[in-house]
Amino acid sequence: MAELPNQPWTLTLEQILDELDVSTNQGLTESEVENRRKQYGENRLQEAKGKSAWQIFIEQFKSLIIGILAVAAALSFAFSQWIEGIAVLIAIVINTAIGFFTEYKAIRSMEALQKLSSTTAKVRRGGRLQEIPSVELVPGDIVILEAGDAIAADLRLLEAANLQVNESSLTGESVPVGKSLPPLSGDIPLAEHLNMLYKGTALTRGSGEGVVVATGMKTELGHISELAQQAGAEQKTPLEKRLDELGEWLVWVTIAIVIVVAIAGIVAGRDIFLMVETAIALAVGAVPEGLPIVATVALARGMWRMAKRHALINQLSAVETLGATSVICTDKTGTLTENQMTVRRIMIDAGEIQVTGEGLETKGSFQRHNETFNPRENPVLPALLEVGVLCNNAALQPESSNESRVVGDPMEVALLVAGAKAGVQRQQLLEQMSEIREEAFDPDLKMMATIHQLDGQYRFAVKGAPEAVLQACSCILTDSGKAQMTETARQHWQERVNQLAQQGLRTLALAQKTTASEKADPYEDLILLGIVGLLDPPREEVIPAIKECQQAGIRVVMVTGDQPVTAKNIAIAVGLTNNQQADVVLGQDLRNPEELSPEASQRIVEASVLARVSPEQKLNLINLHQRHQAVVAMTGDGVNDAPALRKADIGIAMGQRGTQVAKEAADMVLQDDAFASIVAAVEQGRAIFNNIRKFTIYLLSGNVGEIILVSIASLLNAPLPLLPLQILYINVVNDAFPALALGVGEAEPALMKRPPRPASEPILARRHWLAIAGYGLVIAATLAGAFILAFIWLGMNQKQAVTITFMTLGFTRLWHVFNMRDRDSGLLRNEITRNPYVWGALVFCTGLLLIAVYVPLLSTVLQTTDPGVNGWLLILGMSFLPLIIGQVVKLINSQRGRRKVMRSHSR
Repeated sequence: MAELPNQPWTLTLEQILDELDVSTNQGLTESEVENRRKQYGENRLQEAKGKSAWQIFIEQFKSLIIGILAVAAALSFAFSQWIEGIAVLIAIVINTAIGFFTEYKAIRSMEALQKLSSTTAKVRRGGRLQEIPSVELVPGDIVILEAGDAIAADLRLLEAANLQVNESSLTGESVPVGKSLPPLSGDIPLAEHLNMLYKGTALTRGSGEGVVVATGMKTELGHISELAQQAGAEQKTPLEKRLDELGEWLVWVTIAIVIVVAIAGIVAGRDIFLMVETAIALAVGAVPEGLPIVATVALARGMWRMAKRHALINQLSAVETLGATSVICTDKTGTLTENQMTVRRIMIDAGEIQVTGEGLETKGSFQRHNETFNPRENPVLPALLEVGVLCNNAALQPESSNESRVVGDPMEVALLVAGAKAGVQRQQLLEQMSEIREEAFDPDLKMMATIHQLDGQYRFAVKGAPEAVLQACSCILTDSGKAQMTETARQHWQERVNQLAQQGLRTLALAQKTTASEKADPYEDLILLGIVGLLDPPREEVIPAIKECQQAGIRVVMVTGDQPVTAKNIAIAVGLTNNQQADVVLGQDLRNPEELSPEASQRIVEASVLARVSPEQKLNLINLHQRHQAVVAMTGDGVNDAPALRKADIGIAMGQRGTQVAKEAADMVLQDDAFASIVAAVEQGRAIFNNIRKFTIYLLSGNVGEIILVSIASLLNAPLPLLPLQILYINVVNDAFPALALGVGEAEPALMKRPPRPASEPILARRHWLAIAGYGLVIAATLAGAFILAFIWLGMNQKQAVTITFMTLGFTRLWHVFNMRDRDSGLLRNEITRNPYVWGALVFCTGLLLIAVYVPLLSTVLQTTDPGVNGWLLILGMSFLPLIIGQVVKLINSQRGRRKVMRSHSR
């Protein structure tokens, strides 16, 4: 069985392959992979342990509400009030249990979501190219490398073409390091291992192949993590921090209120213990300790809903920011389009050729003037198709293969399919002209080349952006041989490129040359073969998704590296613009915002289509929009997109075609690369913030009502309408479940018909505080009315009247949940009435209220009694008053809002 090589950087290629018992052409067999996995295990580092159940349980006792209840229990026992003391201890247990189980489930849900996102690697096994999860890599695997790959294991390089690696995570060196193949001496620093790639680093340029020499904890990164397990402090999102700040502010306000109430009651001659206990009960009621827990549940539930819509969240803070997104800068290919490319047109010197066939179907024909012809009989077309197949890193498996048919970039797959339609197969060509080396795609030059040995000479196969390839060509291949590429000819070819672009096709130029030396400049004195036009149709779901964004006040901006004409046609097709004369901003105009005039800045900010944009220019675009107070979401897939993804308020990487570097830099990864998934995630972001706002208003408004009622009663030296343990029962037991139900509610339809909220808007704005105060006053007046009516109208004693108030408060707060619907939603059908968790909470909490009256032991502790028929009629009648008043106010405000909208439209 193969052993891990010692100091692999000192070995020659032959030695390293011999020690690992593997060949580069075939790779490992499946049986060898299985044996090595048993020997070395999975390619994983030891993961930092998440919160254990015990830690979550202990943290429940660190909360402020537990501290207040503990003081209440201690005081009860100090005053020999044993029943009250035991009741408070039970309240502590109940509060702890609710907090523990909800937080435990939410944390485990988020941990499970993080495991859904995994990296992949391309390997050669059994002579076939495969894409596998990185955790399945074993020593001896032959790994195929491209720019943008995150290195998933320690590798000894076997091939390297312009290879550069960012090793800052391992060595601290911020500048990308060039790589080479020769063996090195043994006693050199890690940073000088120029023939090695290490786990945790990232390929920034070039391509190559390497053999795995260490996996998992045996890698250099594994050694480092073993020496120093770094567990960073748990990071809270801005939303959670704001909730904490709100809670702290409420604590101080509450302390001031309860001190005043306690002193007023004692001065009025009330029992000292009763007033202290009442003050503590009010403190428990006023501090919404459930906010952080319900917020965690709301975030976890929202993340699961996003995952179901193919959006995986890397950063929890992104959930909140999504809801405030005002500009989405999206790529064209694969996001607005299907990313299933098919070669439709080929421009050669003699004219235009149509190619038939759909998708990966290798059966198709080549036509000119609607007449089918044999492509091999054309003097130019076979050479063009050969270059498209040779200058290629994709793989197309036979239809009979059980493996995934394609591996690689969709554009390169389309070139393989086009070649197959003419009988041009990559493997057969490589047997005739072996590949010597590859010049990996250079984003600055916008070209890629492969060099092949043929009959003692070297054939250079080149593909790239038409404008770049045209500049590199000195000749054109025609039916009669080579012709000079004059400036007039170059301009004519550029016009032909524009013709294809106007048909909505993506364009690619192909060229070649043959030299006596493999060292020749690959991008000099080329012979142009032709231009390929590839169709990438718009996604069907994009049009309604863009319309939804426009209704939601979100601007959608297409940012592409493609031709301006192609970009405009796709923009019109998906409904991004309906103006044929729409302004298309070119990447060259995207300079540093400080260098732009106000007019130029405004033109860019208002543009919906930007073409020929480089990754560096995306940074300027984001900066410009952010200076105009926009919250920017930016999509990206390449290694060079990583800085823009980090700069954007929300970085969105493509899960299917995106590089590993882009995925790690992003806040969110789209598993299906679809624009509609971005819109769904924004909707969920809005819904989560909306839900957190709703349950905050719900909890605080009810608590304010209690405080107003008891405070006034204490100050007026009137009988207390609520007892301390009753307040505890409502706030600790009864309120938690409706609040949780509000936290996990789904988005209501009108949510995406409003403009995005300002990013700086607090959880509770002035209008929300006014609503809390208004609801609190109504609830307090309702409870006072119920208490007075029970005394005067029904002639009840104080215990019965207090029971009436207690039950009225309980049911008032249950019905009050329906006041949390959005103003513009329906009266009977809205996001609250459609929430099954709300109905479940109402049924459950109704049962809790009934047992508080009819279960003898609990009734004794809470000092309740059967209200009787008249009492229950009073309870139900009064408890509906806040709901009725709340709905009337919402209807009035809704009518006012509609009138304002109508007046604004009529102007």
